[in-house]
Amino acid sequence: MSTTTEELAATTLLRFATAGSVDDGKSTLVGRLLHDSKSVLADQLEAVERASASRGQDAPDLALLTDGLRAEREQGITIDVAYRYFATARRRFILADTPGHVQYTRNMVTGASTAELTVILVDARNGVVEQTRRHAAIAALLRVPHVVLAVNKMDLVDYREPEFAKIAEEFTAYATELGVPEITAIPISALVGDNVVEPSANMDWYGGPTVLEHLETVPAAHDLSHCPSRLPVQYVIRPQTPEHPDYRGYAGQIVAGSFRVGEAVTVLPSGRTSKVSGIDLLGEPVDVAWATQSVTVLLEDDIDVSRGDLIVPTADAPATTQDIEATVCHVADASLTVGHRVLLKHGTRTVKAIVKDIPSRLTLDDLSLHPHPGRLVANDIGRVKIRTAEPLPVDSYADSRRTGSFILIDPNDGTTLTAGMIGESFATPEPAKTEDDDEGKGDGWAFLG
Repeated sequence: MSTTTEELAATTLLRFATAGSVDDGKSTLVGRLLHDSKSVLADQLEAVERASASRGQDAPDLALLTDGLRAEREQGITIDVAYRYFATARRRFILADTPGHVQYTRNMVTGASTAELTVILVDARNGVVEQTRRHAAIAALLRVPHVVLAVNKMDLVDYREPEFAKIAEEFTAYATELGVPEITAIPISALVGDNVVEPSANMDWYGGPTVLEHLETVPAAHDLSHCPSRLPVQYVIRPQTPEHPDYRGYAGQIVAGSFRVGEAVTVLPSGRTSKVSGIDLLGEPVDVAWATQSVTVLLEDDIDVSRGDLIVPTADAPATTQDIEATVCHVADASLTVGHRVLLKHGTRTVKAIVKDIPSRLTLDDLSLHPHPGRLVANDIGRVKIRTAEPLPVDSYADSRRTGSFILIDPNDGTTLTAGMIGESFATPEPAKTEDDDEGKGDGWAFLG
């Protein structure tokens, strides 16, 4: 029996995040999205109605569906990332409602780090502001494939098309310069519900999709099965039972690509080679497995493989290095300084490391560089050079968000200090081709790429 398009779409999962300046309506948009898509349980809605009535509001404040902390409800702002799961007949979703305040930039980075799409809200009355540019820059740094510009509160500007067009043009030009590959602008009113789930009767000049329609139909990230194959080893399985006296399997989640029985593989960082003799998936042998399945791989040769190693195709193995240059977002209250001794966690491997240099700090307001700041404080984004005690097999973040990322950990108390992205930062935008230069590639620009 063939699978219908609707059945196939229902099996896909889209992770997306919301971002924007304070009071642009992020939580209200998420609440409206959940409410109008019938993804709110009756008792949840009743709790919101009671909380809204206690604050003297006539209608339920849908923002309360995501603002769960007491401080968030009292101040009417989002402080921490709020994750919500919901589904429609066409797709499943995990959304991250992220804070808008500058001091919570690290929270926005956390929420968007795994997102395949980011919805950036703009108040139609205020247009593109500094925080809008800051969040667009973070989406570009994290290489989020799809960005939606939701121009909110259109009801407060009488649903005028010129107001929307001006904001959309300014934002698109800025985000394109940063290298954001796809930008979709949608005029909405989260409070009223215009163009969130249902098309707006007040903006007949707009013929594009609603927010939910776009979320349901946008391609869900890039196809991980076509990326370089990577299997970080999480656990070595040796039952040593009468039924399996010689069984030795290497378990983990395939984070990219696929593996096939008979394929030549290399174990990094040791560089030892072998061939895949078997693959177990859910207790059953299979000939091939792909991202993001959790499997146990068996090798033809009895070689030393342990937790933290990376199994890769021999024909497409990454280089190993002890010197890493990356863009990082510092998330801890304590500062990160040159000479700081840390633990670096990459995949399933954790090694000792030292911060050799901090070449620059990025000012997200205007994308200017502050050279050699000496330290990074909470919410700072900058470039760092790190020396590890052991070689690591790393990819560029541009090629793999999983094996191109890492975190720095305080060895004293286990606190997460910094989230890092290896290699270049902003993608260089592809210039328009001309008749004189069909293969032309402009210089573009990248943040110390």
